Amino acid sequence: MKRYCLAVDLVDDPQMIAEYEGYHKKIQPEIHKSITEAGITVMDIYRTGNRLFMIMETEDDFSFETKSQMDADNPKVQEWEQLMWKYQQALPTAKPGEKWVLMEQIFAL
Repeated sequence: MKRYCLAVDLVDDPQMIAEYEGYHKKIQPEIHKSITEAGITVMDIYRTGNRLFMIMETEDDFSFETKSQMDADNPKVQEWEQLMWKYQQALPTAKPGEKWVLMEQIFAL
């Protein structure tokens, strides 16, 4: 098992944040399937203010490159990502076009 932590910001608007959370109360079956088929076994998203923090646990052979290609080939995922980008905004440290930014672990107990 591997664990990854990522962050992204939401547009700082209470109505938009509520809409974003509403979409995540019950995601579309095709989106759920795309996540699990990529080898992601656990995905939790937390929010404070307009900052989102995601924890992903994956199978050992998980690859962000493979997941990215799978997403690019899936029209439903592309539709979902386009919709979510309406609510998300890049972190100040993000590269151009980058949404979720992989965080570096700095402590473990």
